Amino acid sequence: MVKTTEQHAIDTVRVLAADVVRGANSGHPGAPMGCAPMAHVLFSRHINVNPKNPTFLNRDRFVLSNGHGCALQYVLLHLLGFDVSMDDLKQFRQLGSKTPGHPEANDTPGVEVTTGPLGQGIANAVGLAAAEAHFAATYNRPGYDIFNHHSYVILGDGCLQEGVAAEAISLAGHWKLGKLIALYDDNEITIDGSTEVSFTEDTIQRFQAYGWHTLVVADGDNDIEAINKAIEEAKTVTDKPSLIKIKTTIGYGSLLQGQEKVHGSPLSGDDIKQVKEKFGFNPDESYVVAKEVYDLYAARAAHGAQVEANWNALFTKYKQEFPTEAQEIERRVSGKLPEGWTAALPKFTPSDAAVATRKLSEGVLTALSNIIPDLIGGSADLTGSNLTRWKTAVDFQHPSTNLGDYSGRYMRYGVREHAMFSIMNGMTWYGGIIPFGGTFLNFLTYGWGAARLSALSHLRVLYVMTHDSIGLGEDGPTHQPIETLTLTRATPNMLTFRPADGNEVSGTYLVALENQHRPSVIALSRQNLPQLEGSSIEIVRKGGYVLQDAANAQVIFVATGSEVSLAVEAAKKLGAEGVPARVVSMPCTELYDEQPAEYKKSVLTPGVPVVSIESLGVWGWERYAHAHVGMVSFGASGPIKDLYNKFNITADAAVAKAHHAIAHFKKIGYVPELGVTL
Repeated sequence: MVKTTEQHAIDTVRVLAADVVRGANSGHPGAPMGCAPMAHVLFSRHINVNPKNPTFLNRDRFVLSNGHGCALQYVLLHLLGFDVSMDDLKQFRQLGSKTPGHPEANDTPGVEVTTGPLGQGIANAVGLAAAEAHFAATYNRPGYDIFNHHSYVILGDGCLQEGVAAEAISLAGHWKLGKLIALYDDNEITIDGSTEVSFTEDTIQRFQAYGWHTLVVADGDNDIEAINKAIEEAKTVTDKPSLIKIKTTIGYGSLLQGQEKVHGSPLSGDDIKQVKEKFGFNPDESYVVAKEVYDLYAARAAHGAQVEANWNALFTKYKQEFPTEAQEIERRVSGKLPEGWTAALPKFTPSDAAVATRKLSEGVLTALSNIIPDLIGGSADLTGSNLTRWKTAVDFQHPSTNLGDYSGRYMRYGVREHAMFSIMNGMTWYGGIIPFGGTFLNFLTYGWGAARLSALSHLRVLYVMTHDSIGLGEDGPTHQPIETLTLTRATPNMLTFRPADGNEVSGTYLVALENQHRPSVIALSRQNLPQLEGSSIEIVRKGGYVLQDAANAQVIFVATGSEVSLAVEAAKKLGAEGVPARVVSMPCTELYDEQPAEYKKSVLTPGVPVVSIESLGVWGWERYAHAHVGMVSFGASGPIKDLYNKFNITADAAVAKAHHAIAHFKKIGYVPELGVTL
């Protein structure tokens, strides 16, 4: 029997993926071998991309949600002609290679998002599809479909078991994202074995209940025409996302096919030889691709290049007819902010009223909402508490709901923190969007898997986290964060802000928006805080600064957020006793750590005792302070004042700590007021 070129291509993907994983002696060959037919059909007949320009704006997006099977994606990128060479495939999972152990968008041309933990990819894909819908509604004009591409995702049983996937696919159905098409690798195997042991739900009924269009392909191992027909049908459905359930055999062709043993370990040398013999390849050759296979994929790449050329011609005409919109599109996708945007940041003086920093944050978002259209935000069903919605905002909704439209910039995420964070990552990966999302600070860890990926992926994502301490009061210890900022401050490439007043809130947004490659966690108070003497917007760039000073200070108070005013009160009490004290506000420890050594010495002067004050866990403050006023236990339910007194977070407690610290320094031979060691 003569093998068709398409079948040869599919078998090449299977064999090459097995070689790649075997070459690294690490990885997952089962999914690539089982998914090869669906991936081949998608990449050779449907995906519109230009490998010579992986960032072509209106390209189709593809996400491999079951990212452990990334050998499949790398092989296909290679075959299509992306900058992923055969040598790169041979470097699979090696240090510094373009082919890491899970897809990473910053490492590999053609990879759209960084997927690792299962479920993140499908949630990211919802973000990509939402971004396309928003840009299309905002910028398309009659005869000018500037944004009209699809977002495709391959996912597996593991992805569908993760809670974040359930949250995200529920939202996708509600939003009616018709350009989102998911291919479900239904191989009924996870690491623990058959899905019979843990996953027996009817996925089709589940997705239908979520508002998705569903299709089933019974033989995903061989019936490529059925796969193609299903994708074609899915593309005609414009008011629902589509799930195509494709029955496959994991590790197809291997002696271990259909078993969990082929999931996460390379095939043996003998098994790979018999696979190659079975598929008509030379068992003694590795990393081989026939010219006819390269030619087949080159034809699709050429089609993608023509799609881009046609789009470029259309966009040239669009720029002539709609120059303002075109310039804004180009600015947004470049990552640059509009000229002069910082002038809109609200400024405050000590005579201004005391205001909760969450309310001050609302003021900043309102001031910037019309100046920076890139800002798209929402809340996990806490809009009235997080204060993330400006008054003129339009909700992002399908027009049929009469609740908003796709041009809207306010996202109603519902009680779905994890999906919200992951969707924000997807929108950031899309480009031209700076997403922000709100919930209580304590619930940041509900979606931590996605927040961590924001930092790892160098994404400008804003986490607007209100109710930032025991100061939230009566909701009690289940809602009061204690350890949360210890986690965020310990996370590489993540900025943690806890502003103390209006100027610091404005400064927080200044720095968060200036940092294109770092996410920001913005911790905001429920209670009102006074506007402070000595604060400014620009000084937040330093991370920490001397808010109020005294000559020959004998002690330094360093505090954040709601406790900075408490530090000011404690310093005043000490001053009345004849003990001069300096007050340092440190809205962002990470930025402070990046300052020159001389600057840091001018703020936290060596040899002078330092007392930290923060109504969260004290862990981490030993890097800056010798004594601490803070939490070493969980909180409690009660009014704010009662809680601060119960946990001894008061000005009097800070004064007492200061006296102890000064006495200890004198005991060991250092006299701060003299600046000498005895």
